[in-house]
Amino acid sequence: MRRYSAFAIAREALRHHTGWGRAWRSPEPKKNYDVVIVGAGGHGLATAYYLGKNHGITNVAIIEKGWLGGGNTGRNTTIIRSNYLQDASAAIYEKARGLYETMSQDLNYNVMFSPRGVMMLAQTEHEKRGYLRTAHANALQGVATEFISPARVKQIAPIINLDGPRYPVLGALWQPRGGTARHDAVAWGYARACSDMGMDIIQTCEVTGVRAEGGNVTGVDTTRGHIGCKKLGIVVAGHSGQLAEMAGFRLPIEAVALQAYVSEPIKPALDCVIMANTVHGYLSQSDKGEMVIGGGADNHNNFTQRGSFSHIEETTRALIETFPMLSRLKMLRQWGGIVDMTGDRSPILSKTPLGGCFINCGWGTGGFKAIPGSGWGFAELMAKGHAPLTAEFGLERFREGRFIDESVAAGVAH
Repeated sequence: MRRYSAFAIAREALRHHTGWGRAWRSPEPKKNYDVVIVGAGGHGLATAYYLGKNHGITNVAIIEKGWLGGGNTGRNTTIIRSNYLQDASAAIYEKARGLYETMSQDLNYNVMFSPRGVMMLAQTEHEKRGYLRTAHANALQGVATEFISPARVKQIAPIINLDGPRYPVLGALWQPRGGTARHDAVAWGYARACSDMGMDIIQTCEVTGVRAEGGNVTGVDTTRGHIGCKKLGIVVAGHSGQLAEMAGFRLPIEAVALQAYVSEPIKPALDCVIMANTVHGYLSQSDKGEMVIGGGADNHNNFTQRGSFSHIEETTRALIETFPMLSRLKMLRQWGGIVDMTGDRSPILSKTPLGGCFINCGWGTGGFKAIPGSGWGFAELMAKGHAPLTAEFGLERFREGRFIDESVAAGVAH
């Protein structure tokens, strides 16, 4: 009896049930494109989609060394929220959250957006003061959040233990319209829409070099030949440093592995997302009944996409204090993703020292929630040379000391 991989099954399902096959067949690249996007993950595909939809640029190639959505887009825990402290951060994440609301209709593809609410627990007095500050900032930014009492926390999530042995729950920052979406569907929906606009999605096509002439990009060398372009967008998450080096500049980022795992399926027990930064863990329940669990990133630079026992132990121990029912569950599977971290824990959406070359990276542990907002802003930056959503996230901020400090908001992997 012939056996098929999960990837092969998904590919065939897409071909037969959506009528979409061209993007998966990875056409041979043309000699020249107006725009080449390196990286067929959520951010790269969203950028290409909004280049076509908002700016009429459709002579675009999205090239990917593996398969589309096979990197961090398919390896995250799907949390969507916008309750960030700094104005620039709140603006781009709230833009993304709003676009998620209508994404299924816009793409004519069900991305399973579920605005079930996101709760960030305050388990120390210092953390409580920080979340109160964020709630006030969000009110000024037009982001709908509120700080809720322990009694309200228990009402929303009955499985929680408010009186933990180390850190009792003192309240929570609550965003009712935050939630989750199906990560693979986001990539597939954008990819199908790009394909329908005539763009080429070229898989198993690894970039080996960047060509330039007179200080401007002219194309990329790949394992499938040279591809010329007028503009180049680098959107490759944890491998951004390597691509930047090929283009002749350096980035202030480091790559680390971020790990997560899921439990065996159980009956519905949690209908929101809960993050517990103090004990360093977070969880939600998937539509299949699995508890989706994650914690912090590795404390050393690496490019692994596997899990480790130490993180299972650390994260499980932390969450069992607050959710005792988890102690009876069995782990189903574990994985890792390569995240790109900046010093201020905010992304980079910027022009680069190489003319016509743009970089979108540094999303760290919070990239999935930003996909549509990132694509919207980065597409405008590439098309026009400037964009309100990305203006504060340029590379020059590190040289000028204009940091967008979100180290608290990104204090746990999410």
